[in-house]
Amino acid sequence: MKILLLGEYSNVHNTLAQGLRQMGHEVCVISNGDFWKDYPRDIDVARIPGKLGGIRLMLKLWSLLPKMCGYDVVQLINPMFFELKAERLFFFYRWLRRHNRKVFLGAFGMDYYWVHECIERKPLRYSDFNIGNTLRTDSDAIKEQRDWIGTAKERLNKYIAEDCDGIVTGLYEYYACYQPLFLEKTRFIPFPIAYIETTGNIDSIKNPIKFFIGISKGRSAYKGTDIMLKAAQDIALKYPQQVELNIAEGLPFAQYQKMMDACDVILDQLYSYTPAMNALLAMSKGIVVVGGGEPENYEILGEHELRPIINVEPNYDSVYHELEQLVLLPERLPELKGQSIEYIKKHHDYMKVAMQYLEFWSEQDRH
Repeated sequence: MKILLLGEYSNVHNTLAQGLRQMGHEVCVISNGDFWKDYPRDIDVARIPGKLGGIRLMLKLWSLLPKMCGYDVVQLINPMFFELKAERLFFFYRWLRRHNRKVFLGAFGMDYYWVHECIERKPLRYSDFNIGNTLRTDSDAIKEQRDWIGTAKERLNKYIAEDCDGIVTGLYEYYACYQPLFLEKTRFIPFPIAYIETTGNIDSIKNPIKFFIGISKGRSAYKGTDIMLKAAQDIALKYPQQVELNIAEGLPFAQYQKMMDACDVILDQLYSYTPAMNALLAMSKGIVVVGGGEPENYEILGEHELRPIINVEPNYDSVYHELEQLVLLPERLPELKGQSIEYIKKHHDYMKVAMQYLEFWSEQDRH
């Protein structure tokens, strides 16, 4: 197959491309590297800051149009697959639709259906936009609502979702939002992780336990990092001999990963039901995740035995309690580390995931 992957989110497309290429498929990744994270890609379409940035990007994309033709499969990382206004992306989507066999939409992050469903239908007990029946009012949640509801982004997302050949959801949360609306063409496929045999000794109990937390620029309250960080800081103050806290903020992926590699436990995404790419990558290295591990996460994978994720409720007390339990019972860590690696090999191995993509792409008839 000849496959074009457009856009990037936390290394999903780059990792998927690695698996597909190993199977003998021809793959091109065109992206901006997911902003400062700077993930690998074949063709860079990062937007240069400033007034001329949009014009330069438009000209570059126009020049790339001949290279975006003749593919068996095109997959978009998001409705906003280039750093342009939504109004301008209609043209590029229609071009891709006309000049390629099949086009698929990725439901991997922020989009209209994620915002709208969490606000209106509320399929999740908690999310980026609701805690139970109460809507969240922090500035990022409000900003995303204004960005996606009643705007050109909403129109673009609806148009692509209704017109495309299929929709791939990468987490249970996104599946819960899309599947009831697009029953026939929505498929949950786990995120791909390029698993490498860990060289660290996961069976030993270290002292101090090294906690790690990454802070996204300007997204701390929205992702719950502020609450998780406060709980971790308080635990580190209470147990200074047993705990070492490492904080990474706005680092490129290579530096971030190096810092994470030296740690035992990662705190990630308070309002999530499931581990996303950052947490999954950590798990592949035998790092224990404190974050989203709700029953629905295991159910959608068909996992009935492994329980490697330390699930927390979206509040300070829950995070503090679980971290303290790790400090008081460090003998739990080796088993959780081993289960984390096994979980990734079983459900997220990039070759297995690539095969699931190929099956889904092949099954879907052109709409």
